[in-house]
Amino acid sequence: MNPARIIIASRESRLALWQAEHVQRRLAALHPGAQVEILGMTTRGDQILDRPLAQIGGKGLFIKELEVALSEGRAHLAVHSLKDLPMEMPEGFTLAAISAREDPRDAFISNRYAHLDDLPPGAVVGTSSLRRESLLRRHYPQLVIESLRGNLDTRLKKLDDGQYDAILLAAAGLIRLGLAERIRAILEPEIFLPAPGQGALGIEVATGQDEALRWVAPLNDAETAACVRAERAFSRALGGSCQLPLGGYAVLRNPQKSLWLRGFIASRDGRQWVEGAIEGAPETAEALGAQLAAHLHTQGAGAILEQLAAHA
Repeated sequence: MNPARIIIASRESRLALWQAEHVQRRLAALHPGAQVEILGMTTRGDQILDRPLAQIGGKGLFIKELEVALSEGRAHLAVHSLKDLPMEMPEGFTLAAISAREDPRDAFISNRYAHLDDLPPGAVVGTSSLRRESLLRRHYPQLVIESLRGNLDTRLKKLDDGQYDAILLAAAGLIRLGLAERIRAILEPEIFLPAPGQGALGIEVATGQDEALRWVAPLNDAETAACVRAERAFSRALGGSCQLPLGGYAVLRNPQKSLWLRGFIASRDGRQWVEGAIEGAPETAEALGAQLAAHLHTQGAGAILEQLAAHA
């Protein structure tokens, strides 16, 4: 039996609304006759733009208001960029589906330079990510790294206004908004390992909402979900949050018979660095993530975590 009405909670940025509308179209096709609506909301993460995200409570600030709407019954589901969803789901909420992934890599955007390698010493690069900052400081110590906040359009405008020589963004958001021409170079995972979940959408529902779980179940992409659950388990086992310079990226190989996960954790300045990889069956994705985190602990991840906590 088709639902009569489905309400999707979403942030009101252009990218967030694109993502919600994408899910809206898919649900409308799956449930003919259902009225599928979007409840647009502004979150605290959207409102506080004068401080780095890690200083004001992390990416969870982008989802709290949406979760209140779910718990109060004003919406049936919420759509998120999965890299923005905390690794520990709050009590009372479930990650119900993970959509097929867009390009998971980081993108280099500049109006003057073709690649990071072309930036002169002292050039200013903007990013809001401690992961990207750590990678930049490790591989390009001659550059100046400055905080970059705001939605995607705001960040591009700051670049165009000359506040930065270049900025780094997730390729997926630019592609989804038809802005792929702004990408000067894709940063390959061999050096710029993506954030856990980057490029995928997560659909969240309140625990116990079995009807909503059934509605969104067909949106789950099994291959993407296996990779992302491994990445999130790896990050979760290391206390993952936007306050940690951490990357995790999984792919299916041979073909789709094994899951290969790479991960790293580093100091903010990139001088302390621990990385590793693990391979195993896709159905053991979360166990693989935890095992890789345990391996990194044996290589010195604990000391890096202690240092990061001391300077938080």
